[in-house]
Amino acid sequence: MHSSRGTLFACIPIVALMLAASVALGADEVQGGATTTAAPMPDVLAPVTQAQLDGAAHNSIDWLHSNGSYDQTRYFPGTQINTANVAKLRPAFIVQTAVNESMETAPIVSNGIMFITTSFNNVYAVDAADGKEFWHYKHKMGPVTTFCCGPNNRGVAISGDRLFMGTLDSKLVALDAKTGKLLWESQIGDPEQGYSETMAPTVVDDKVLIGTNGGEYGIRGFVKAFNAADGKLLWTFYTIPDSGQEGVWATKDATGRDLKRNIDAEKKQLADKGGDFYKTLGGGVWMAPAVDRKTHTVFFAVGNPSPDLYGAVRPGDNLYTDSLVAIDLDSGKYKWHYQYVPHDVWDLDAASPPILVDVRDASGKMVPAVIEGGKTGHVYVHDRATGKLIRFSQAMIPQENMWVLPTAEGARMLPGANGGVEWSPMAFSPKTRLAYAANLHQPMTYQVEEAAYPGGSKLWLGGAFKTIPTEQQWGRLVAVNVDTGKIAWAYKTDQPLIGGVLATAGGLVFNGEGNGLFRAFDASNGKKLWEFQCGAGVNAPAVSYMDHGKQYVAVAAGGNTQLDFKRGNTVVVFALP
Repeated sequence: MHSSRGTLFACIPIVALMLAASVALGADEVQGGATTTAAPMPDVLAPVTQAQLDGAAHNSIDWLHSNGSYDQTRYFPGTQINTANVAKLRPAFIVQTAVNESMETAPIVSNGIMFITTSFNNVYAVDAADGKEFWHYKHKMGPVTTFCCGPNNRGVAISGDRLFMGTLDSKLVALDAKTGKLLWESQIGDPEQGYSETMAPTVVDDKVLIGTNGGEYGIRGFVKAFNAADGKLLWTFYTIPDSGQEGVWATKDATGRDLKRNIDAEKKQLADKGGDFYKTLGGGVWMAPAVDRKTHTVFFAVGNPSPDLYGAVRPGDNLYTDSLVAIDLDSGKYKWHYQYVPHDVWDLDAASPPILVDVRDASGKMVPAVIEGGKTGHVYVHDRATGKLIRFSQAMIPQENMWVLPTAEGARMLPGANGGVEWSPMAFSPKTRLAYAANLHQPMTYQVEEAAYPGGSKLWLGGAFKTIPTEQQWGRLVAVNVDTGKIAWAYKTDQPLIGGVLATAGGLVFNGEGNGLFRAFDASNGKKLWEFQCGAGVNAPAVSYMDHGKQYVAVAAGGNTQLDFKRGNTVVVFALP
């Protein structure tokens, strides 16, 4: 399943009818959503230019992308908060929302204004220095929403004077950043067929890029580009091609291990079945893509095939599921792909957003690369131009009985279906040359059962994956040297980690845990330097910014539906005294 899904106990498909949606969101909403103005927006907010978006990686004031920049390194170049003084960090203010439910948002900060999203597609605009609210937008859901892993939203994108958000009922909405008023909305997919949106979009060259959820419902995945001015569709790249899904009949994974496939049986299944199953083969795109501005290339990770565990109805490699894919920004045309787990029947798909960095290749030469953190427990390093795998990291979590086939009774294998690295975005520091990944350890059994396509909005797993009550679950924050693939340090946590990582030029790495602890580590050696109890699960990636000469670190504490961590409704913002 998708990385935003979870174990069997946490994977609760939700089909919300209009009555349920209105109860959750407020019955006073009007068609298209409702905006409440709390205070006039100050004149400080200015339109965000493409040049500002391009230069975000070097901006030590704002946080303009959900993952910091088009490179998605989640690295903030500010140094006011550093290893020498982080122990003095304290809450500066708290933003309390009206939605007490799972929070996975990465706030956007522009010119002293912070934009926060919540579950059920609420957006707040607040003062980034004290949390004062300016406006609050509540999206009005359509009659049906279908989502597997909680009603989450991972943030807005900003460009010009507009904000862009994907919604649970599979719409793309544009809001006026100053007022919160709805400017336009476009339908992305059909929620009655299992399509929904939780990812933060990416805006580049007046194109709004967004993928789709729904890999648990037999959708056909895609990435789409919409015109930022009016919401008109510009192009679509399907993550499941019209033909050729069978691929090369690969028998090994990206690390060279045997997948135990019966190729002869699969080829017979294909001959008997025909080739139209591409229409329900899954391949959701869960997280924001990276963009190489020099080559006009978009990079994204593609999720699991449908059904998750029953592979007999989808013979072949199931392209482009479980893959890293590169396409042309201007046209959406295919450039290359690299598949990590062909014919995945374990739900160990690709979900964490890719990162663009330069790395040393096998000869020691620095080359442009793209890296991705896998649910398999490896960080994969690719040549950015060709997709060729340069190296993969040491295993970050235990791996046992790898690629044992699921059985009717249930077969034990590590990692469990959540990873490894779930949807949680990694961070990368150019100072340490380390990538920082939040990992889960959840021993599971994989059970398969025959399952025909049940129709739209019905969960389609073809079995189950179950945690093992007698085995301990835990997390591990791991630092990986991208030039060698070796683990530099690791910090074990009491609970599985899900939410994401932030690195800063102050030599720090920030990460949260489901028990409410938000921590700062020394980026070079993993020493814990500070922690704060936020009162609810910290299962969102932190961001950092400057306002009036003071550096802040902000993180959502709302818990997580997928792993059932304690819910909350706040964004906690920290600063030095």
